[in-house]
Amino acid sequence: MNYKEKAKDIYEQLQQGNLLDAFDKYYGDDVVMTEPRGTRKGKAECRKYEEEFLASIEEFHSLEIVNLASNEDKAITFIESVMDVTFKGGQRAKMEQVAVQRWEGEKITHERFYYNNEQ
Repeated sequence: MNYKEKAKDIYEQLQQGNLLDAFDKYYGDDVVMTEPRGTRKGKAECRKYEEEFLASIEEFHSLEIVNLASNEDKAITFIESVMDVTFKGGQRAKMEQVAVQRWEGEKITHERFYYNNEQ
């Protein structure tokens, strides 16, 4: 499976509600995740953040992969996506983002998210 196929599999797992399974499978122990709100380091810290995010969601409506690309030689994937969720408390949000994933072998070592911080 090439990097583009792996990135697609991650987002297909997300669409099926299997975020943590995909995280465990594809993210390295020393992964660094960066977004406008901060940076997390290490698989345990990053997984905890994902667990907290999932716990904040009341209803998951949809996840669309808008664009997906890869540079196989440099082991980098790019995913543009739109997620529609309702958070606990009733606030519905349509979240648009781009994720850039850097891979080493079978695992993501760095992921950076680009989005509007006012979401």
